[in-house]
Order: sequence, then C-alpha cells, then structure tokens
Amino acid sequence: MSSLLHFSEHRLQEIALAFMSIVYVVRIKWLLSFKDARDKFAATGTGAANPNAGKWYSLANIAMPWVMESTRTKPFFYSQFVIFHLGVVCSISLSFIIPYLPQLLEITAVARIIQVFTAAACLVGAGRLIRRLTDPVMRLISTPDDYFSLALLTVWFVFAFLAAPNDLGRGEGIMLAYFFMTAFFLVYVPFSKISHYLYYPFTRWWLGRTLGHRGVFPLRDSAV
Repeated sequence: MSSLLHFSEHRLQEIALAFMSIVYVVRIKWLLSFKDARDKFAATGTGAANPNAGKWYSLANIAMPWVMESTRTKPFFYSQFVIFHLGVVCSISLSFIIPYLPQLLEITAVARIIQVFTAAACLVGAGRLIRRLTDPVMRLISTPDDYFSLALLTVWFVFAFLAAPNDLGRGEGIMLAYFFMTAFFLVYVPFSKISHYLYYPFTRWWLGRTLGHRGVFPLRDSAV
C-alpha cells in the first residue's frame, strides 16, 4: 500500500469526518437555540389528541409508504428511494470496512451484497438524473446542487462497486478515487441538499407533535 493510499483510507477520512461533525454540532446547536413553541389550536382530527404518539408516528412515516398518497400510489418511486439509500449505506460502510475490517470482504456474500446495492443504487441515480434533465417539472424545481450531488453520488456508487470485492484485482487508482470522493462528500454534504437527513428528525418530530395535538396523527385509517 502506498503512503497516499494509506493517507486517503485513514487520516483523510478522519479529517473529513471531524470537519463534518463540527459543522453538524454547530447546526444542531443553532436549531436547538430556537424557542420550542407549542401548538395552541384545538383538536380538529377524528383521533385522540396525543402529541407523543403523533411524534413517533411521524418519525416512522418513512418506513410506512402506505400512509402517504405520494408513496402509496407510486410504489416504484418508493422502491427507488429505498434502493438508493441502501446503496448510500453500503458505500459509507465500505469506507470503514476496508481500512478497519477488511477481513469482512473476504466473505464473498458480504462483498456481493455491497456490490448488488451499490450497482442498483447507481442505476437508480442515473435514472433520477435523466428524469431531472428531461422532465420539465423536475427541471423547474432543480438547482445546480441537485444535478451535481446526484451525478457525483452516481459516480461514487461505481467506485464503491469496484472497491468492494477482493477478487477482482482492484487497482490503487480505484481505491484512491473511492476514498477521495468519500472524503469530499463528508465535507460537501453539510452544505448541500443532501444534509436534509439532518433536519428530518427535527421536522418530523415537530410536525408529528403538532398533528398529534390536533388529533390528526396517527391516522385512524392509513389506507384512505
């Protein structure tokens, strides 16, 4: 292993991860600095007013595609969402497995699982990028960051796919590209739309508490 590859696998990732963590700590402290306003509207839904149940229901909404019309009526898009994010999980996990638990990749099933999800996520990413470029509505609501992030993620999946197995003679160039792209994402993500996952718990918690207070969440009949 060259000194550059060792640096990219260890020190570069540590620096990028530390930077992202600092930015996130600052962001979270900023979010928590706002006064926690309470909803004063009377219950308007048909369910029991239960803010606590509403909070947990709202947080779990992402794993319940049948409760939202957008996901209930378009299961194909929801499956894309799941595959794409599983690919992200596999690609991130790989950046820890290679330097710290490389023996896991000697298990063929582990390497193949990572490859399956990163390949599938790459196809989903390419499809999403084409859709943004060809659909007039998507073009209207897309920003340069949307195109850049999606394109870079799609390419990142390719290098994660190539870096996963130990039996394909992966070259140092592939490994360097994968780890440098991973480090770039760690630095770039807090300033891009990809950071939506940081705000998801806060927004869903607040929305669930509000709609739970009004007797709307949890929905009494999720199929309607």
